[in-house]
Amino acid sequence: MRGLTVKLVSIRGEGGDRLGVKTDGGIIDVSGAGGPVTMAEAIAGGQAALDRIATALDGAAVHDEAGVTLAPCVPNPGKIVCIGLNYRKHAEESNMPVPATPVVFGKFSNTLAAHGEEIVLPTSTSTQFDYEAELCVVIGARAKDVSEADALSYVFGYCNANDLSIRDLQTRTSQWLLGKTTDQFFPIGPYVVTVDEVGDPQALRVVCRVNGQEMQSSNTADMIFSVAEIVSYCSTYFTLEPGDLITTGTPEGVAMGRADKPWLKVGDVVEIEVDKLGVLSNTMVG
Repeated sequence: MRGLTVKLVSIRGEGGDRLGVKTDGGIIDVSGAGGPVTMAEAIAGGQAALDRIATALDGAAVHDEAGVTLAPCVPNPGKIVCIGLNYRKHAEESNMPVPATPVVFGKFSNTLAAHGEEIVLPTSTSTQFDYEAELCVVIGARAKDVSEADALSYVFGYCNANDLSIRDLQTRTSQWLLGKTTDQFFPIGPYVVTVDEVGDPQALRVVCRVNGQEMQSSNTADMIFSVAEIVSYCSTYFTLEPGDLITTGTPEGVAMGRADKPWLKVGDVVEIEVDKLGVLSNTMVG
């Protein structure tokens, strides 16, 4: 995946989601300009697809980003793999032991939401809605039993993710699934940023703001298990495919870990910002 550094988006339309590119001037719909048609085609196509995108950018129409409706940046991942308790201070604030091996769980495709999309909080059944700023990995090539040394070569790019959680459901049993799989509870985006533009995934600031107030501020250097370790570990037990997502855990500062328990409520605006990946913003509604 070397050579072209781009920010890719998925554009929502009546005929289905289309591939676009974020530029300084706005969004270019490369699906109609000779580029790959969908994000899945861009990811699976590797360097050849990136070369076609570069060609499609020449002379293509640029649209105002504010006027473009985005879909989840990776609209149809085969897997959404989540890593829990991957920052030491977050494990401590959760009153959980620091894990000796990665804590792996999953979300489903119903949880996907886009940048700018309103997130419905199911207030009739739950109350403890929590934010989780995370770096999310987009797999770019089929990976099975890959070494840690080679693992990053299987990564296409990265995006912001908010691993929204319902803590009263998550802690109801020893299994976290119910608290993690509510509809729209995995906003991602706005962009998929290719690996060359991001650089070292262990040197990125991770921030969450709620209504403009900074709630989480850390750095991926503080991860217990690095991106390379996580990709290698997961590939040991199941095959990773192009377009699969791995979200790598959240740092300290979540509502559950704070004394005042500032659970998300209707009207709250949550912003997730990881260095070089733009800002993912969603408003909570009832």
